[in-house]
Amino acid sequence: MKLNIKTGILPIVTALLIGTGCNKFDDINTNPDATEKVNASLLATNLILSNFKFNGRDAKAYLEENAIAKYIAFANESMMRAQYNELGATDFGAMTMLPNIESMLKYAQGSTMENSYKALAKFSKAYMFYNLTMRVGDVPYSQTGNGASGVLKVPFDKQEDIMRGILDDLKDAASLFATGEKFDGDPTPYNGDPAKWRRATNAFALRVLISLSKRANDSSLDIKNRFQAIVTGANLLQENTGYLGLKYATTNPHPVSGTNNLFTSRTDISETLIDNLKLLNNDRRLFYYAEPSADKISNGFLQNDPAAYVGADVTDSYTDITTAHLANTYSLLNKRYLAVQDSDPRVIMSYAEQQLILAEARVLNWISSGTAKNYYETGVKAALGDIMATNASYSHGMAIDATYIDSYFTGETSFKAQEADQLKQIWLQKYVMYFMINPIQAYFEYRRNAYPVFPVDPASSLNITNKNVVPSRWLYPSSEYNYNTDNLKAALASQYANVDDINGKMWIIK
Repeated sequence: MKLNIKTGILPIVTALLIGTGCNKFDDINTNPDATEKVNASLLATNLILSNFKFNGRDAKAYLEENAIAKYIAFANESMMRAQYNELGATDFGAMTMLPNIESMLKYAQGSTMENSYKALAKFSKAYMFYNLTMRVGDVPYSQTGNGASGVLKVPFDKQEDIMRGILDDLKDAASLFATGEKFDGDPTPYNGDPAKWRRATNAFALRVLISLSKRANDSSLDIKNRFQAIVTGANLLQENTGYLGLKYATTNPHPVSGTNNLFTSRTDISETLIDNLKLLNNDRRLFYYAEPSADKISNGFLQNDPAAYVGADVTDSYTDITTAHLANTYSLLNKRYLAVQDSDPRVIMSYAEQQLILAEARVLNWISSGTAKNYYETGVKAALGDIMATNASYSHGMAIDATYIDSYFTGETSFKAQEADQLKQIWLQKYVMYFMINPIQAYFEYRRNAYPVFPVDPASSLNITNKNVVPSRWLYPSSEYNYNTDNLKAALASQYANVDDINGKMWIIK
């Protein structure tokens, strides 16, 4: 997703919002001729949707996130540049939610739901800043919203300090949800249930902590003890809690549904995804994610035969992929994504992911409770169950059912004996799970673990400064160059030797 703030008045508005907080926001957005009917629940809905809803411009932007994670290849009317390792600039527009957070807290004062809204405020801020810092590194953080104090050009905080603040906010949010009441304005399946939000908040904190695995011995962050404390507290997602996210429906259809055009109908599944699904004993998610190759079907293969599914090499040239696509060589994106409005939900945090995180933590000896094998198996079973809950009529006769799930762990999918192999198993299951529901997280995981292997061919790579690697980050937004130049230069100097480069190594992955 690339929604850059480049020219005109929007960067000025963004700078004002970041610097001045809710007063300027109200001044800009107030219609003197309209009756204002703002309350905490409406602002809560806005905050949750701002964080969770896909806010890209169209279906192509939605699919671009999957191209970054090497799930798909394109044979559309134009090249998908992210497929070839070109990442552009991110944007800081998400920070405009900060005035809404302050307004929500103001309207919630004295209500029975106040603690829940306080918890939501801390979670929302933590989630937003986590995703920003994971994209670029250092960002304006601690002094955002201090315009009343004259801070209009906001300094950048170091990623280490941002992560500490995020973890502290998540800890506070979980405590506040523990004493909170059911709150209004929640569009997620949790419907304002503070107990479920508390569990999801703790699970998300585990994601943040595992993303810091390369900094596990940093005493100032106390990563292992923080992780252990959350697990010991025993307020994590349960199998019956459900996911934190957004369910698609006719009123809020999946971004790809109903878009049978040059973008979506010419989307090929990558061999990175297909070959790894085949490696997992021909994992039946293959039949839910992809269509069989039309060429294979015409040559006598059946739709329930894994051999009928052929992935595209994402490093092949756009011309070669298009030629092969037009010859019906590859497996297309499963038709259910185009046809079904309530396809796979937008998943922010799930029981399946949580269990796989716990499996990794157990292998790393961050925790002593449970077994890595049990965490791994419960996580994979939950992920399979999530797919089983979708429309089986698009599974090409290979539906996932309880019997299949119970017999899943044989051969390549049985938990291995060596720790290095166990970690690869866990990471691969995460990769397979994130397809179409949270692909950017798959990219973040690859950046941390370099597994599964993302193919790179310097002959087709658009990574200008290093054609031999997958990029490590997005660039800073042009709005910062235009309106916060000195602070941006200081951030580049401290992190990336003064160069805003997509191959720069941010603190979290060094």
